[in-house]
Amino acid sequence: MIFVALHDILLIAKLNAVPGNWAADPTAARKAAVVVWEGTQTMYICYIDEAGDTGAVKAATDSTQPILVISAIFIEYSRLQAFTQDYMAMKASLFPKLMTGLGSRYLSRILPEIKGAEIRRNVGRGNSRQYRHGIRFLDESVRLMQSHYTSMVSRVWIKGVGEPFDGLPVYTSSIQAIYTYFQAFLTQRQSFGMVIADSRTKGLNVPVSHSIFTQKFRSVGDSYDRIYELPTFAHSDNHAGIQLCDTLCSALLFPMSSHVYCSGHIDNVHVQEKFADLKIRYGTALRNLQFRYQDPRGKWNGGVTVSDAIGRRSGKLLFT
Repeated sequence: MIFVALHDILLIAKLNAVPGNWAADPTAARKAAVVVWEGTQTMYICYIDEAGDTGAVKAATDSTQPILVISAIFIEYSRLQAFTQDYMAMKASLFPKLMTGLGSRYLSRILPEIKGAEIRRNVGRGNSRQYRHGIRFLDESVRLMQSHYTSMVSRVWIKGVGEPFDGLPVYTSSIQAIYTYFQAFLTQRQSFGMVIADSRTKGLNVPVSHSIFTQKFRSVGDSYDRIYELPTFAHSDNHAGIQLCDTLCSALLFPMSSHVYCSGHIDNVHVQEKFADLKIRYGTALRNLQFRYQDPRGKWNGGVTVSDAIGRRSGKLLFT
């Protein structure tokens, strides 16, 4: 996929024109466009979704979800067509009843959603048939991420029992972190990208978007100059990328984190023994799908970062 921003074309055209007289060379813009479009610039899309809630855990037996997971997957735009088709085919194969009534409207298969929270419930508390079906869906989801060369990053927040949890700054800082990781990802590939996040409400979307605005339009320079614009908030019904990201955070990273960090500390339906199976089955694959990089000081960033307010344990435990 060849991608270029209009301002890049105009900038090169201006450099080709006679200084001080934009109209001196009327072919400058055309020449510039030809030069740019002969390049091989790729574009990536970052899809974001979350699992859990922003409520505080008042007691070990509280029904509040003890984890908040905010995840992103990066996919090259040139793969989006094939990726979306493969995802719809997978849904139709594993959940044929959801496709009832769609008839020949093949593209409408994107609309029925397979909620990660339901897959998590079936794996953790379902009968043997539901468990096997859930595992098969997760197998195919991970295989889809691998076959389309997606990369993923995530912020996992383990809530402390009886401790306050302020959801807005947590969510905002997580989106800023994902933007920072995506910027590094794009810089490594000399590429550009855009971000599409699962929409919540205007009251929740606006502060998150503004936090990115303050970094992109600083007087000292754009912190995310390889990412076009602020995050776009979309309905997950229409995006295979958001739906797959929901599976990643709700049906994989959430239950794996629940088992590793909450077992023995939280006693509610969100902590199940069978979640241990997910770490064993998918730990290595998810570890390899992470995008991680070293900053100029040699510190590793990106991947799955865990903030454990219960035991202060490392994120490495998810995969080892």
